Amino acid sequence: MTDRAERVRLGKTPLEVTRVGLGTAALGGLYAAVDEDQAVATVRRAYDAGVRFFDTAPLYGHGLAERRLGLALRELPRDEVVVATKVGRLLRADAPPDRSRLSGGFDRWPGAPAVIPVFDFSYDGVLRSVEESLDRLGLDRVDVLHIHDPDEYADAALGEAYRALDRLRSEGTVPAVGAGMNQAEMLVRFAREADFDCFLLAGRYTLLDQTALRELLPLCLERGIAIILGGVYNSGILADPGPGATFDYAPARAGPVERARRLEAVCRRHGAELKAAALQFPLAHPAVTSLLVGARSPEELDEDLALLKAPLAPELWDDLRRERLLPEEAPTP
Repeated sequence: MTDRAERVRLGKTPLEVTRVGLGTAALGGLYAAVDEDQAVATVRRAYDAGVRFFDTAPLYGHGLAERRLGLALRELPRDEVVVATKVGRLLRADAPPDRSRLSGGFDRWPGAPAVIPVFDFSYDGVLRSVEESLDRLGLDRVDVLHIHDPDEYADAALGEAYRALDRLRSEGTVPAVGAGMNQAEMLVRFAREADFDCFLLAGRYTLLDQTALRELLPLCLERGIAIILGGVYNSGILADPGPGATFDYAPARAGPVERARRLEAVCRRHGAELKAAALQFPLAHPAVTSLLVGARSPEELDEDLALLKAPLAPELWDDLRRERLLPEEAPTP
């Protein structure tokens, strides 16, 4: 069971985050529109439940998530919470539509403002991004800045974006510098070539996918880089591996669906919910500092927090290993 309110140090920084944080992509309308009152109520429910770590990004709802998080935080003690946002995309009304920049297109963000996310990992672009995020959030500072999804821009991310963030850190403007990605391989390169405080890793250390286990997580432990986990349901398949399941933000292929259903069958044998195992498993790794839940309503948040506390039999993990659904070396709760 996880104490969601437990405070832990974020890498080598002075920041302390709660073991459970709230990710705000869903509050920006990922896959389905969310109204402002519901989004604000979800943030406040998280705070009332002891959550003190909130993650957002310009991409999420094309600015909606940042605005809504900022609105909710206005009535909360700023010094009690840690706020993370991201750089690498500027929101521009006059930019030509480009599906590669939309991260799935407007279909992924129904209800989003008609602005186009434009990749910009330049030094000046990052500084503009920070200013614009602070304006949307209505804050005078954030605590963590991540380089967001630089998959095809690694050299610019390290050569320019990282330099800008490192300057802000050295000036004391931001305490922690990170990178957020859906892959482990490039984060390994970043860990070796620059001085990052934390990484936000989405979907690559889950009950279904342990890609990060072999190299990234041990390297981060060695270098004192905190791992923040997102996407622990692998964008939906571990919440429900039934018809229409999604994996990595697309319709799931047969292989992941079959594996997820096997995971679910083992959980059922032990009277456990697949979602509870999916939430609790990755927090057992010592490299993992915090786990982000992506609730879109207070009720969803309550469900996730209850699942994090649900008792799971030790034999469940033994059976998952026996059926080769988990590697022997993966730590379990």
